Amino acid sequence: MRGLLGRVKTIALVGASAKPVRPSYFVLKYLLAKGYRVIPVNPGLAGQDLLGQRCHADLASIPEPVDMVDIFRSADAVPGIVEEALGMDPRPSVIWMQLGIRNDVAARTAEAEGLTVVMDRCPKIEYARLSGEIGWNGVNSRVLSSKKPAMGKGFQSYGLNRAK
Repeated sequence: MRGLLGRVKTIALVGASAKPVRPSYFVLKYLLAKGYRVIPVNPGLAGQDLLGQRCHADLASIPEPVDMVDIFRSADAVPGIVEEALGMDPRPSVIWMQLGIRNDVAARTAEAEGLTVVMDRCPKIEYARLSGEIGWNGVNSRVLSSKKPAMGKGFQSYGLNRAK
């Protein structure tokens, strides 16, 4: 997980919401703050700016390479999103399905094409766990340290070397 989040730079967030109370909005905001390039994808918001990022209708309309596709859609929508991701040139290297989302058939399809698949996890939670941030709230992050990480350093303070 550490290596995956350390090498990803650009994320297409499928199912992005403009509503600040939605998890996809919060994840978008958090990942942007951590130095990732996050491209929101939502056909209802296409052409609008969301947290300063231009929203696209679908993966095919993104004009730049994407390292990871983060899916905030129901499990039955995942196969179509995976097929769309496989049609991108260049292809993303990671398909990530958010908490509560699993589609084993789509995962096997993506893995057969050489993509890494993560299901039923959140990159925001994983980043916070690996950087030690989640421990600030009393959650066991499995990162042992007597020092609180400096804000803004994130992965660097734990040897994860996130290049911005």
